Amino acid sequence: MTEPLTARQRLLLALLCFDALLLGLLELFFLPLRLDGIVLPKLGDFPMPVTVVLAVITTPLLVRTTAKVVRPSFSVIPLLVWVLVVLGMGVTGPGNDLVLIQDWRALLLIGGGALPGALALGGGLGMAAKAAKGDSGG
Repeated sequence: MTEPLTARQRLLLALLCFDALLLGLLELFFLPLRLDGIVLPKLGDFPMPVTVVLAVITTPLLVRTTAKVVRPSFSVIPLLVWVLVVLGMGVTGPGNDLVLIQDWRALLLIGGGALPGALALGGGLGMAAKAAKGDSGG
């Protein structure tokens, strides 16, 4: 049986979930950026989903960090928070507006954030199971 989380672990888990919430909002709201000369340089008004790159980097980082500082079995929580924020806020945004744009960038954001996070989750849980099996002498 596993021991309960310490106060420090609970605080770190809450902080990592808050990070996932903020990153999900940031990536969602800045997804429609275009190369139109307003925020990014003017290069033909092409859609530039720079937040997808941020999602690809940060969701596995959140999962791995949770596995290291809290516990591997809790590392799914920041990933779930990120997915729920992106999907929930994207479909029922502020004032029930549709924030998640309906084109290839939305699929790229969801896949680019959830897939690497899920791969990191599976790798972390597999290593934890292998370590537990080695510790039990099996």
